[in-house]
Amino acid sequence: MFLIRLASRFLLPFLLLLAAAGPAAAEKKPVYVGLDAELGYAGSTSAQAIRMGMLIAMEEVNQAGGVLGGRPLQLIERDNKSLPARALENLKELAAQPDLVAVFGGRFSPTLLESLPLIHALKLPLLDPWAAADGIVDNGYAPNYVFRLSLRDSWAMPTMLRHAAKKGSKRVGLLLVNTGWGRGNHKAAEAYVALHPEMKIVGTQWFNWADTNFLDKYTALKQAGAQAIVLVANFEASQLVREMAAMPKAERLPLVSHWGMSGGNFAEEAGPALQEVDFALVQTYSFIGAKRPKAGQVLAAAQRLFGVKDARSLAAPVGVAHAYDLTHILARAIDRAGSTERAAVRAALEQVRDYEGLIKRYPQPFTPARHEALSLEDVFMARYAPDGAIVRIVDR
Repeated sequence: MFLIRLASRFLLPFLLLLAAAGPAAAEKKPVYVGLDAELGYAGSTSAQAIRMGMLIAMEEVNQAGGVLGGRPLQLIERDNKSLPARALENLKELAAQPDLVAVFGGRFSPTLLESLPLIHALKLPLLDPWAAADGIVDNGYAPNYVFRLSLRDSWAMPTMLRHAAKKGSKRVGLLLVNTGWGRGNHKAAEAYVALHPEMKIVGTQWFNWADTNFLDKYTALKQAGAQAIVLVANFEASQLVREMAAMPKAERLPLVSHWGMSGGNFAEEAGPALQEVDFALVQTYSFIGAKRPKAGQVLAAAQRLFGVKDARSLAAPVGVAHAYDLTHILARAIDRAGSTERAAVRAALEQVRDYEGLIKRYPQPFTPARHEALSLEDVFMARYAPDGAIVRIVDR
């Protein structure tokens, strides 16, 4: 039974795409797209959401005739379990696959940051639908083989700090994971405060992924005068929320959070405590209340292919949305390149124009000077509803 389940898991993407390809496309040699992400990371939903968005977009591309005159797109996936060393080996394997044009990454910024030298040595386009560290794209390589359709920390932090200020919390404490992602956010916070002297960082506390107690760090920031806590964390956030919910209500500061925990079972792990704490997180897209026509189209495909009940039950929605739009942009770049030659696809990604996407209309997603498809204007704050859905906070 184990072998059957394992085979089903890894054959699913291939079978979905084979069924989706039209007769002409199915007869031609596939064009491969890789996914190297944290598929086996316990409690994570981010990589699965990215895969979902990719497969929905690939089905649409293949049903419309594929790329390069009828060749179907086909997914090849690898599980890096969020380990940089595993990611490097996976990238070498994927790069050895003929007709593989690009690799999508996952949620963890440190993994992508560690991959940058190899990506550029291999001349392998890396498409980032989640990881937010500025340095992933601002990497100093020319030509730059990394393209992102996602949040970046220098947009997340201003959005978070502005939200705190609107709540009357202009003295904030930073509680940050001690990784490249956390350190990048620290720099972004300091840069924002330097331009907005009405805001003040009263202290910074660092933690490691293995930490299980945050009460001392939270208390130190509160005693330093913090009126709100700006949090950069993944699943550790659920422990902090539970610890805070056990405090008297007057002792609970607002938590203004980056989005790492939205790639996992955070609401379930935090439990009822989540509704006892003022918790807000950064997002870039929500299917709930979405107006663009593709929202219903993508959601219907998620229901049909993956058994998703509705928009409120869709896990890690930003991963689905980002990967969907990024896959369609890649398909247009492949056609523009006229081949599967990776350097040509990389150059073509900078030339794609006028894509009517799920998230928005992209007049030109990427240019030689800009490898970020989204912008600060696409970022907003959200909250967890009692049913676990991530709902946009509407400023009044």
